[in-house]
Amino acid sequence: MIQVDKLAKSFKDKKRGIVHALDHVSFQVKAGEIFGLLGPNGAGKTTCLRLLATILKPTSGTAQVGGADIVQSPESVRRQIGFLSGDMGSHARLTPREVLSFFGKLNGITGSKLSQRIDQMVELFDFREYADTKIDKLSTGMKQKVAIARTVLHDPPILILDEPSAGLDVPTARLIERFILNAKESGKCILFSTHVMEEAEYLCDRIGVVHQGRLKAEGTMEQLRELTGKQRLREIFLDLLDMPEAVGAGI
Repeated sequence: MIQVDKLAKSFKDKKRGIVHALDHVSFQVKAGEIFGLLGPNGAGKTTCLRLLATILKPTSGTAQVGGADIVQSPESVRRQIGFLSGDMGSHARLTPREVLSFFGKLNGITGSKLSQRIDQMVELFDFREYADTKIDKLSTGMKQKVAIARTVLHDPPILILDEPSAGLDVPTARLIERFILNAKESGKCILFSTHVMEEAEYLCDRIGVVHQGRLKAEGTMEQLRELTGKQRLREIFLDLLDMPEAVGAGI
């Protein structure tokens, strides 16, 4: 459902000149599959996700999301995805219920269907106790649950999640993990980035490691173990960052 083909994005920086944030990256993610994108800060993960969500336009290359081209048919892409970004704002003066109502209407959900979906999200992400409390009074974990709920309120077939468990305590992170696994079981296509190696190893069917804008390797845990000779994902990750050339095509 996601097909990325030599996707690239460059920026012009006054001090550094041309910065290749993403450098001809290719991979695919199928329906009913979880693909994890790993990399150090500044590796290009968020740039990649924003390109796929049509927030940014690529410098070159392309991608198909749900059969729609991210450049030629961005509106079709947006209708099929739920996109979570860490800097989308928390709407501090609204309550979680009001946030969900707002995003539901943006996605064309109204009336009793919207009310039902909001109630489902409140139950699913367990924020009944603060569903009518203003967002600026909530903890980081509470805000993140609301952010994910608004991302999936319209039940999109494709989820693009940028560090969904960042800053969360163990119980809340576990709730998010259960949601992601259930979404996979329902046939959704899930692409997410994370810095938590244990989370990626537990959740992902396949993993891609990005460094300096390039895809260093991608594959299942067993394929990555065979490639590097390492067992733990943390060791695999560190080993791949030291590799002189990008590898991984066809593994």
